[in-house]
Amino acid sequence: MAEFVVEFGKDGRRIEPDGRLDAAAFHRNHQAIWAVLEKFLAGKSGDVLEAGSGTGQHVVHFAGHTPDITWWPSDYNAQHLKSIAAWRAHAGLANIRPPLRIDLSDPAWCPELHDGSGQENFGPGKLLAAFCANVIHIAPWRVAEGLFEGAGRYLRADGRLYLYGPFKRDGKHTAMSNAVFDTSLRERDAEWGVRDVADVADLADAAGLALLEIVPMPANNLILAFGRSEKGDPGA
Repeated sequence: MAEFVVEFGKDGRRIEPDGRLDAAAFHRNHQAIWAVLEKFLAGKSGDVLEAGSGTGQHVVHFAGHTPDITWWPSDYNAQHLKSIAAWRAHAGLANIRPPLRIDLSDPAWCPELHDGSGQENFGPGKLLAAFCANVIHIAPWRVAEGLFEGAGRYLRADGRLYLYGPFKRDGKHTAMSNAVFDTSLRERDAEWGVRDVADVADLADAAGLALLEIVPMPANNLILAFGRSEKGDPGA
């Protein structure tokens, strides 16, 4: 089942004096996630954006394995952004940029991405990849729409979008725990809920992307991998 729904910093876990937050989910899933991302990223260089970085722990772990890739963490929540910056400082890795404040419900994402200069004080150029974990089920559907529209706009011709979390397949939950979790989400907010792979693939198609791979993950989660479809326009 999905691994968090409570805002980091309000989940009862320790907050370090410098603002670093710790996510229990990170310790459970980072190795399995990295095993999937590594197959695509190994030996490559370029810019990778994490959409909805949460505490910032995942981006630090990934950056430590890929010195030739520049990582751009992002979030919308102020306390999360503080934690990401603190983890970046704590790790001291040169290939992690300061966190961007991205509103995924806006297809433009944020002004820095329009610059495309790849400089420290601006945003990345075209993206080698984008990664988003445990976001679209705890957000309105317009967030998923904006995520894919932005990915269609900013990914390189050979770029990939990786989406991690719980999903339904053909209208059915993959586990009873996910069904229970989905009900609890919708009771909390009618706009939330576990999304269906087919609906997400339709968003990708509208953005010029295609679902390339579905990877089963621990705890009844999936990683969905998307790339440019034949009709996709990298210059859009």
